[in-house]
Amino acid sequence: MTDSDPFDEIIEAETDRDPDLAVIEAGSRTLRAQGTGAPEADVPGRPEDPALDKALREVEAELATRWGETKLEPSVSRIAALMDVLGDPQRSYPSIHITGTNGKTSTARMIEALLGAFELRTGRYTSPHVQSITERISLDGAPISAERFIETYNDIKPYIEMVDAQQEFRLSFFEVLTGMAYAAFADAPVDVAVVEVGMGGSWDATNVIDADVAVVTPIDLDHTDRLGGTTGEIAAEKAGIIKQDATVILAQQPVDAAQVLLKRAVEVDATVAREGLEFGVVSRQVAVGGQLLNLRGLGGEYEEIYLPLHGPYQAHNAAVALAAVEAFFGVGAQRPDPLAIDTVRKAFASVTSPGRLEVVRRSPTVVLDAAHNPAGARATAEAVAEAFDFSRLIGVVAASGDKNVRGLLEAFEPMFAEVVITQNSSHRSMDVDELAAIAVEVFGDERVQVEPRLPDALDAAITLAEEEGEFAGGGVLVTGSVITVGEARLLLGRG
Repeated sequence: MTDSDPFDEIIEAETDRDPDLAVIEAGSRTLRAQGTGAPEADVPGRPEDPALDKALREVEAELATRWGETKLEPSVSRIAALMDVLGDPQRSYPSIHITGTNGKTSTARMIEALLGAFELRTGRYTSPHVQSITERISLDGAPISAERFIETYNDIKPYIEMVDAQQEFRLSFFEVLTGMAYAAFADAPVDVAVVEVGMGGSWDATNVIDADVAVVTPIDLDHTDRLGGTTGEIAAEKAGIIKQDATVILAQQPVDAAQVLLKRAVEVDATVAREGLEFGVVSRQVAVGGQLLNLRGLGGEYEEIYLPLHGPYQAHNAAVALAAVEAFFGVGAQRPDPLAIDTVRKAFASVTSPGRLEVVRRSPTVVLDAAHNPAGARATAEAVAEAFDFSRLIGVVAASGDKNVRGLLEAFEPMFAEVVITQNSSHRSMDVDELAAIAVEVFGDERVQVEPRLPDALDAAITLAEEEGEFAGGGVLVTGSVITVGEARLLLGRG
């Protein structure tokens, strides 16, 4: 790590922009100044061309004037009006719609990889982004370019303004991005769209599509103030993506959630495939850089699947993704034969999921994971214990104030020798002193260190991990939110 004053100066200079967007740019510019090189292709940095960068920042600034993703008015009326004036681009291609509490983005990326391996042109819409806003809209497995992002926004901007003038509330940040994604997919054009909900299902902005395949990843407690206080209540909202005559791919669910989802499927004559019954993980074993899977799909068994991602939950995501793609192709219904095994193997071997148990540094090993609720933290803790042989693990945690932070910290308590409490630059980040007070209750005062600035927190954690010695197996896990992981990724670079 180096002195991060330039990082702070850039953030402070961006006072007219959304803090989340400002820090993304700041980190990218700081890394370039440090000579750390460009990020991976699937996590783009700022455009190198000054004019293009300026144009993208102008679009980001306009988007930042709209309601953020945490401010909602539960209705699809505005996005439906936008789709109407655009000519309903979302109806020009079939789609696979994904909801759930955890695992949505990783599952979407696996589905995308499988479809692409079978030579279909894909569009993928996921949120939130790790580093660049352009990550949210992908074509053929890669984020759209800054040029295309800007062009898409400018193309539909007059229609956005038209809808704004007719509605009680302006279109939100997420609604505009959703409209951009659907328009970009139609313009490409894509053969199939893979769409992740932003929150919930019924009134989520993405829910103006009638997906042939609806996917529900595991449901747990999150966004309880908006979706409900039980998994059954949350499932009722998420079930809204299940449309007439669709095929529903259900990951393993709590009993009350499963009951709600199955009831909805019956109501709309949807076909249901359930993990553990119609498909699932037959076996798995840890492998170098990931795991080796045997999966049972709707059309039979798929053996020796290498997945370069860690953790039991990623194996279950893979089973869900495979079943979704089988359903899309009619396997198990119109056609009895399974998908071509070599193509399936090639697809899964190519999967990446930035910010999900991602190793960004060695000696000591630094791992980034975007777990932001107790269920996600428990899954991450299990995966870290299985995939890494740390003799001493230091946590770096910065979380959003609207999350169950105590539950998240309790999930990590058994595995963290010490935890460095910090905060990210987002206005949603929990105050560092408030978070530290909860951490002391969970870990005890002697195991908690407080560093208000994330760069200092990373330095402190790396120093603590290095106390074990170069070959002793000390490590650092940075977690708590996607924003925290994105900022850490920019500050630390790759490899």
